[in-house]
Amino acid sequence: MQALIEAVQRNCDIVDARHGGDYGICTYLLKMRELYRWQHGLPLGARLEKDDVGDWLTSREAHLEAIEQEEFTELVVDGRSIDPFDAELVNAALGPRGLVYSAGLVDGARPQFFLAELENEQRAETGFLLRVSGRELARCLNAPPALTRGSSIFLRRESLRRYLWEKYESWLWNKPQNAMARAVAYYPFDSALDDALDAMTNAEMAVIEAHELGEHQAGLDLGEAWEAMLFDLTQSPAELMARAVRDNLADCSHTLPMLMQEGREPSLHLLIGNLGAMRKQIFPALQLAYGDWLASGEKTAFVRPVEEGVEHWLGLARRLLALHRRHGSEAAKPIAAEVQAALF
Repeated sequence: MQALIEAVQRNCDIVDARHGGDYGICTYLLKMRELYRWQHGLPLGARLEKDDVGDWLTSREAHLEAIEQEEFTELVVDGRSIDPFDAELVNAALGPRGLVYSAGLVDGARPQFFLAELENEQRAETGFLLRVSGRELARCLNAPPALTRGSSIFLRRESLRRYLWEKYESWLWNKPQNAMARAVAYYPFDSALDDALDAMTNAEMAVIEAHELGEHQAGLDLGEAWEAMLFDLTQSPAELMARAVRDNLADCSHTLPMLMQEGREPSLHLLIGNLGAMRKQIFPALQLAYGDWLASGEKTAFVRPVEEGVEHWLGLARRLLALHRRHGSEAAKPIAAEVQAALF
């Protein structure tokens, strides 16, 4: 499988060459540092030698510049060439080998590929296929912990663990007493980093699964027109708003009801602490509910924004689709205005 791993990694490198510049310089350097750690098999938390990382970064940027204009490589499995975006055909061939592959577009219509060891796979009664991966063999600079591709949901355990490490490391810089601090306090990060990360990762696997189930349901409710709309909104503020609307819908329908259960307090703090700016801006009721929970200790504070949020975000998403049908590729401004007028 080494040739396949190298082919997938080359496609990942082409993605990084084309889209690495989409990030701010600080975010880009942090992502490159963690990619260095992954490529060299270094433990999370291991001290990185500045000169070694600098030399690697110089070499990698020269490599990316050289391949930026190349086309994506076809994947060869059992002597058969397969389009790198035909993930289901690739997975049909890889399943018996205990591997899993994903390909598609993520935020801003950026291509995304990864190849990993398959931990388990199961098909739900509702029709979706859940694939959980472990050790990653090929990946892009951006490695989202969870992805929904049509009727398949991918949960990436290694990427989630690294994501949680990055969030923890960022918090360590000045240790603000915020939602992240409350989440961290439930785990022994000070005395047993790996054990803490493992425990947090195990807890958060259920959370990202719930969110992706919400995403899957939203896809069924909104249809293929949603992806067509996002394509027309690519890299505009309206795209960020539309994605935040759908994320809030997924969390109100699936994630937050689960986190309101007893014993999910660390994950609830973590979710609130890591919400993106856009999601917080358009969902102030959730922040108010969090404040009420901290003050009273009662999760009933979340009941109204969660229950009413399902209807609110689904209705708003459908109005955005209607605006896209009316305005087509010129829908960005009216969509942004509609979201701004519908804060909840």
